[in-house]
Amino acid sequence: MTSKQVAFCETDPLKPPATATVQYGNDDNYVDDFDASSEAFVSLKTESFAGSNRDDDDEAEAAERLSVRLLAVPDDDEEAHDRILRESLNFVALSTEAQKRKSIRAQQQAGGRIGTMVVIVLIGLALLGVALYAGAKVIGPASQPLGPYELVERQEGEDFFNFYSFYEGRDSVGSNGYLMYINEDKAKSMGLANVTYEKDVLDFYAQREHDKQQGKVIGDDDDDDIDIAMEGATPPPADASKKEPFIYMGSAPTDAGPRDSIRLEGKRRFNRGLFIIDVRHMPAGCGVWPAFWLTDEANWPVNGEIDIIEGVNYQSNAKTALHSTKGCVMDDIPAGTMTGGWDTAVGIPDRKTGIPDMTMRYAQNCFVYDPHQWLNQGCVAVDERNGTIGIPLNQKGGGVYALEWDPIYRHMRTWVFTPHKSVPDNLRDAIRTANLPPDQRVLPDPDLWPIPYGYFAIGEGTNCAANHFKNMRLVFNLAFCGSVAGNRFQMDCPAQAAQFATCNEYVASQPEELNEAYWKIRGVYVYERSWERAWMK
Repeated sequence: MTSKQVAFCETDPLKPPATATVQYGNDDNYVDDFDASSEAFVSLKTESFAGSNRDDDDEAEAAERLSVRLLAVPDDDEEAHDRILRESLNFVALSTEAQKRKSIRAQQQAGGRIGTMVVIVLIGLALLGVALYAGAKVIGPASQPLGPYELVERQEGEDFFNFYSFYEGRDSVGSNGYLMYINEDKAKSMGLANVTYEKDVLDFYAQREHDKQQGKVIGDDDDDDIDIAMEGATPPPADASKKEPFIYMGSAPTDAGPRDSIRLEGKRRFNRGLFIIDVRHMPAGCGVWPAFWLTDEANWPVNGEIDIIEGVNYQSNAKTALHSTKGCVMDDIPAGTMTGGWDTAVGIPDRKTGIPDMTMRYAQNCFVYDPHQWLNQGCVAVDERNGTIGIPLNQKGGGVYALEWDPIYRHMRTWVFTPHKSVPDNLRDAIRTANLPPDQRVLPDPDLWPIPYGYFAIGEGTNCAANHFKNMRLVFNLAFCGSVAGNRFQMDCPAQAAQFATCNEYVASQPEELNEAYWKIRGVYVYERSWERAWMK
């Protein structure tokens, strides 16, 4: 999809260009021969002043000056009298002509302005009529519906890797992970990026829900107790045994020490949307630092960053973090809009004295260099339910994560549903039907889901302008140690830290401990509202 660009005329249509010149005639040919009689003079003078903007005082003053000049000339000097009269007459004529020209210009300009304004109004009415005809239902203030979410990317199966480019090289200086990202050919040849086929648990939950509604399910909701009555039960769908594709992305040890790993960078840029990822297993364990996020690396942090999933070592609570430039604060979140809480910042060293500040603050400032938070901590919403990322998530078979980024409705919202039986019907059906023709798909509607664990207010009327986040692409990566997992090694991995001096040493010498460091994904699904996609690009 390409962005629409509209060119605007920078020249005011009601004003001529600065370089234009307008000619009204030859200024050297005004009144060469006038009758010097008093009647001609008085008549011309009276007519000229009557048509001018001069008031009576100006007129009297001019007459007095003329009288003084004439009285100063001897009565018998007819030539001087005649010259003074001619000069006076010529002056009046010139003034009169200038006033006429000025009046003509004013009339022409006024007429031009009126004509131009009429044309603009007519064009505006015509465009409005076309817009109303083409989509009356999508024109209106933000309080009106902007249309349902429509699928713009379905990242599944063999096509999954076509939506991304493989980054090759070392980790960024800021992250400084202990790894080497490898290219696509090497990753696939090593089996670190591939597609496998398995039965999809979502199909079973969908069938179970169907039978529960008909009263044909025996047992409770535990996975091991799902049972459909033999008599009268709805038979499973014809494709119940069909195997679905799953994406695998992992890492491998090397003789040099740093692990070979994968970083995928999306090919499409986004400024809004609904991003859904169905995860069946995420990298976890000591020294492991995986992430699924949105960013614009070339313009970071100006264009912002949104971390949808980020795991560090043994952490088990899902978090959503926003990173931005100055002027984006989440201290005005409406009550009842999120079930989670905010990360905290305490013990931040004073930048002048180095003395730790033991005042506990909520991490609600998205500014990456906020002096009262950890460097690049950002504003961080935390799901207070344990087991929503990491090893506990994997033990439950994964979960579904969603980010709604909607500057029109002035918010970002984040959810995680685990285990899969907790996925709302609308969201589950949207994922299951994403591969069908458009008229057969179930469209996701976040307003039908439970309250999100994370809520960020952005846009007009909030303390964070929407343009803090723009032009971002999706990124998958699997890092090890580095500036986050490595710096927390002693705190998060005390048993390993007792044996190994650094996180890097642990990762290099204990490859068998990193068997859980891999992604297994059913798919990624990106939606945009139809009005936004058609009008906001």
